[in-house]
Amino acid sequence: MGEPGFREALDQGHTFPGPFLFKIIGKPEDQFVERVVSRVRQELELDADPQFQTKSTPAGRHVAITMEPRVPSAEDVVSLYAVLGDIPGVVFIL
Repeated sequence: MGEPGFREALDQGHTFPGPFLFKIIGKPEDQFVERVVSRVRQELELDADPQFQTKSTPAGRHVAITMEPRVPSAEDVVSLYAVLGDIPGVVFIL
């Protein structure tokens, strides 16, 4: 996702600064949701946690976090993908 073509597509398909939809799927262990939300808040230097929703799989093996924080630039989206990918328990990011 760090390739220049991805950044260009972000710039062409989105208006920055503006909201950007993230869906982070992971294992509901070790306060996964809280760690993801906290990290997004920290990386974007927000005064409060971004609004988010969660949905667990029927068996409870995974949880999906959906959030649409205001992101300053395409570069910040790329950076946030990298940061989120390093969080233990993350399985997939959309």
